[in-house]
Amino acid sequence: MLCKHCGTEIADKAIVCYRCGAGTTDPVRQPAPVTARRSPLFSFVAIALLVLLGLYMGQASRTVADPGRYQTIAAVLLGAALLLLIFRIVRRR
Repeated sequence: MLCKHCGTEIADKAIVCYRCGAGTTDPVRQPAPVTARRSPLFSFVAIALLVLLGLYMGQASRTVADPGRYQTIAAVLLGAALLLLIFRIVRRR
C-alpha cells in the first residue's frame, strides 16, 4: 500500500506511515469545533452602565426626602457591577 501523504510503500496493515507519520485511515472521532468567543465589549459596557447608574442613584439620594430607597438601589447596582466584573475575571482563567 502507498502512503496517501508522502507516497512511500508501507505494509498493508500499517496504522501510520513510518516515514512521515501520517495515519493510513481517517480518524474515528473528529475534534470538537472551536466556537468563537463573544466580544468583551458587551461586558465592559454593562459594567460601566451599572456603575454609572449606581453613582447617579447615590447622588439622587442626597436630594430626596426618603434617601434610603435610592441608596439601596445604588448599592444593588454597584454590587451587580462588582459581581459581573468578578464573574468576568474568574471565567477568563
